[in-house]
This record gives sequence, structure tokens and C-alpha cells, in this order.
Amino acid sequence: MSKNLKCSHCNKPATVHLTQIVNNKIIKVDLCEACAQAKGVTDPEGFSLADLLNKTNLVPEKGDTHLECAECGLTTADFRRTGRLGCAACYHTFAPLVRPVLEDMHAGVEHKGKVPEIALTRRHSQAEIETLENALQRAIAEEAYEDAAKFRDQIQALKNAADPEAVHS
Repeated sequence: MSKNLKCSHCNKPATVHLTQIVNNKIIKVDLCEACAQAKGVTDPEGFSLADLLNKTNLVPEKGDTHLECAECGLTTADFRRTGRLGCAACYHTFAPLVRPVLEDMHAGVEHKGKVPEIALTRRHSQAEIETLENALQRAIAEEAYEDAAKFRDQIQALKNAADPEAVHS
């Protein structure tokens, strides 16, 4: 960020920098500490970037059709004012407004969740151990003891890699 940015409201040096995508356009707002506090930016519960942008006349009001959620009664105007949806049904009702923004912000519009990298590694290791344990059991049943010993060693190596401090016999 540039050190010379000025507050969008009072022209003092800006220390708070906000970015939002509205109607497929990136909108940036720079605020000084006092204006940020006055606008509620420092209070995550009471802060609405959409509301702040509306007050600064940065959100373009385009002639969208009037939408209203059948479940909670939220209207297009309410959504634009608060920047928040009222209930799960709103995601379907306001899809024409939300979908283009989500498509620009994310890889897809379906929430798939996130899995930490370490959990993925553990899951993969566990699946590999289970596969090797099945192969070990088959090798023992077939009296292929050399193969069984290889599978046992591979299983032990994977378990040691997953938990190097564990003592395995």
C-alpha cells in the first residue's frame, strides 16, 4: 500500500484500506483511524462494508428487478443496504446478484469447504496403510511371507512417518 493514500472522507492519511467487489468491479475505500472508527469498521459485529460504500456513493444503483425473499421478506434494497442475506432461501432468491460476484471472487460458486493440508496428508496415509494392511492379510493367508514382510515394513514406515515419536514394535 502506498504511504500517501488519503482518507476517502477527510483527506487525512489513510491507515485502513478496504476492498470489495461490487457489480464485477473492484472498489477500494481508504480511511483514517478516526473515520474507520466512526463508520464502525473497527467493530466486526456492527460493520457493513456495503453500508459504508453506499454512504460514500460508491455502490452504483443499477436498475435491478425488485427481488424479495419468500422466506424472510428481504428485498433487493435491503440486501444492497446491508450487504447481508437474511436466510438460506436468500441465496436462491438473490442468485442473480450474488452469483457474478462469487464467480469473480472464487473458483466456482458451490461451497466445498476446506481441508487443511496436514489432514489431507493424514487421510492419504491412512488410506495407504489400510490398503497395505489388506495386502498383508492376503499375503499371510496365501503364505507369501516375503511379500507379507515387505507390506509389514511399508506399514511400519508409514506409521513412523505419521508419528515419529511413537514407539512401534
